[in-house]
Amino acid sequence: MHWTQPGGVCSFGGMDAPAIALPAPDAPADPLHAHACVPMQARGDEHLVVLWLHGRSAATRRAYAADLAAFFAHVQRPLQAVTLGDVQGFRDTLDSLATATQARRLSAVKSLLSFAHRTGFLPVNVGAAIRLPSIKATLAERILDVDAVLHMLALERHPRNKALLRLLYLGGLRISEVCGLRTRDMAARDDAGQVTVFGKGGKTRAVLLKASLWQDLVALCVAHPDANAALFRSREGGGALDPSQAHRIVKRAARRAGLSDAVSAHWLRHAHVSHALDRGAPVHLVQATVGHASLTTTSRYAHARPNDSSSRYLPG
Repeated sequence: MHWTQPGGVCSFGGMDAPAIALPAPDAPADPLHAHACVPMQARGDEHLVVLWLHGRSAATRRAYAADLAAFFAHVQRPLQAVTLGDVQGFRDTLDSLATATQARRLSAVKSLLSFAHRTGFLPVNVGAAIRLPSIKATLAERILDVDAVLHMLALERHPRNKALLRLLYLGGLRISEVCGLRTRDMAARDDAGQVTVFGKGGKTRAVLLKASLWQDLVALCVAHPDANAALFRSREGGGALDPSQAHRIVKRAARRAGLSDAVSAHWLRHAHVSHALDRGAPVHLVQATVGHASLTTTSRYAHARPNDSSSRYLPG
């Protein structure tokens, strides 16, 4: 990723993300003001963003880069000249977007401005007064029924792709977790086995699998017994399957089954949680399996697909 500004280019992480044009300051910062209370931590907007993104995942950095690109394109001025009105104006440009997208973009901007204030780069946090929009709950729209998922799995004939789809659903894994699996992450358990997953937030969990799925995964390892080999390998070069490649596999499978174009790998994870809860799996067990940080997150699925409603008790 590259952050460009008159006078130079700053890059970090070597990621494929949009370049962001940062306006030049109107005048150099007053060194007495900048260092009077807090030593200046950043040399400019580009350096500030590098510091702010330090330690975040590649996916998070890509998402924030796109959000900040929209913000800087709107304000057309450096952060030290941005006012509350500028941020409010940016907020108004988002009205046509989904509430979740609005909240994500504003969260990125507010987080950067808060970081700039905490580190002494900005004297005032102009983003503190901006309130995030309430997000409409759309989870129910992204949960496939059991028959749709099973039909999607049944139509997939390629062994690797079928195992991938089954693991996304039956294991409840994220697409990045599936693509990151190595042969060494597998361990036999009686007639089945488990995979050790390195998940979101740097957390590791073990997921116990059904015997039929375990045999599918073992079959993938036969040709590549090296413990460091990727479990799901690309046919182009033999390295680990890239998440974008896995995403296309899911899209093709959904299209083949006549499902919505919006179906993604994460829909299979949603289906795992919802279907497991529908069949009586304890909510804390589902939480542990899929790696939700909070029990509240897992419980949302029960609210998205309730088993009863007071409306069913009324006449008419």
